[in-house]
Amino acid sequence: MRTTPLTIALAALTLSATAPAFATLAIGSKAPDFSTQATLGGKPFPFALSTALKKGLVVLYFFPKVFTSGCTVEAHDFAEATADFTKAGATVIGVSADSIEELSKFSTLECRNKFAVAVATPSMIKDYDSKLGIPFMGGRSNRTSYVIAPDGKIIYAFSALAAAGHVKNTLEAVRKYQTAHKKG
Repeated sequence: MRTTPLTIALAALTLSATAPAFATLAIGSKAPDFSTQATLGGKPFPFALSTALKKGLVVLYFFPKVFTSGCTVEAHDFAEATADFTKAGATVIGVSADSIEELSKFSTLECRNKFAVAVATPSMIKDYDSKLGIPFMGGRSNRTSYVIAPDGKIIYAFSALAAAGHVKNTLEAVRKYQTAHKKG
């Protein structure tokens, strides 16, 4: 079997899945606004965080690479929970440093046309403190999930390379926020 940089990277991701959490933006800090290319069901469109926040909470999750095992599992989990997020008043958007063409395929096959995925630019990855610390995976993000309130403040952040916990934890944070902010 030939060892390639991708094989080594995937092995490193697997081995580090139980590593301690990475740094994230602080709860209560202002989420950096961004605009990027997104796709839903294989159909590209412009995405702006500020526009999405006008509709309610945003679950913004960074993932390292389309069509890798952990990212595929996480996409399936978010797809299965999309109706629950929508019911709770949240928009889910996954972001990765992949091309819009790759993300379009991923959105149909792995996100099951349920939620959008978008191009994570180098500045987004830096601004959200989600750079993957594996040198030969340059420009990639780690696996970090944020819940952003309509006022643009981060109310939840979770960073771990293992896909487990991201969907459950973000949905719980969304529900807690909605319960605390019920009108009437």
